Amino acid sequence: MPLDLILHNLEKHIHLTREEQEIFTAYLQPKKIKRKQFLLTYGEVCKYSAFVTGGCLRGYTVDKSGIEHVLSFAPADWWIADMYSLISQKPGIQNIEALEDTDVLLLSKANQEKLYTQIPKFEHFFRILTENSLVASQQRLIDSLSLTAEERYNNFCKRYPTLIDHLPQKQIASYIGVTPEFFSRMKSVIVRKK
Repeated sequence: MPLDLILHNLEKHIHLTREEQEIFTAYLQPKKIKRKQFLLTYGEVCKYSAFVTGGCLRGYTVDKSGIEHVLSFAPADWWIADMYSLISQKPGIQNIEALEDTDVLLLSKANQEKLYTQIPKFEHFFRILTENSLVASQQRLIDSLSLTAEERYNNFCKRYPTLIDHLPQKQIASYIGVTPEFFSRMKSVIVRKK
């Protein structure tokens, strides 16, 4: 059940009473996103945090040359949003697209703010999510500056173990910052080493 999944996700950081669970789940909006459809496009203001209950989303930007740069993936049991846009309520810098048919539970920024007042422990929960996102972004930046492509791929495998065999190689290549051709050659070398 989607609600069981999100409640279990919350339980990793906060404990809710039955009444608090009911208040929280009343604020959630289920949405189905077909493969290749967008939850958010560049320039839109991000009004929701999305919790994935099935399928997979990817967050990415497109540079001036038209090259996509994958910033994150969100398989089941992950949250995703354009954090810059969600927090600032300015036009977003990311596209969030479904890589396969995906089910999400949306929590609007307005309802998130209501939760902070009604159930203060949600401030703690979302602070942890925001801090984890900041730490992951900073680590990814440091990795891109200091690690080899193979080391970045190994980090990807640790971060997203369920996605290794499910994503197209070009998506993984974009995430670790290499061309699909380089990624293919690198994987061949890794396989030969084993």
